Amino acid sequence: MTQLEILYRYEGEPSESAVFALGNAREVYGIRRMEFDREAKTLRMEYDATRLTAATVTGLVRRSGLHVVEELPLVPPPPPVEAAAEPAKA
Repeated sequence: MTQLEILYRYEGEPSESAVFALGNAREVYGIRRMEFDREAKTLRMEYDATRLTAATVTGLVRRSGLHVVEELPLVPPPPPVEAAAEPAKA
C-alpha cells in the first residue's frame, strides 16, 4: 500500500449535497481519509496509490460539487534567499 495525499483549495462554502457526496466518496476503495480546513478553505485527501490515481481522486472531488480552485503543494516552497550580506571589513 502506497499512501499519498492531495491538498485542494476550494472556493465558497461547500453545499450540503457536496458534503454528502464527499462522504460517499469515502466508500470508494482506496480513499483513506478526508480532512476539511474550513478556515484555510482546503481539503486534504489521503488515498492508496496502488488502487487510485491522483486524477481519479480529483475527479471524485470535482463530481461531488465542491468548487476546486487549485491543487496546492503539500510542502510549502522555501522562502526566497536574500542577497548575501556584505562581508565585514577589518
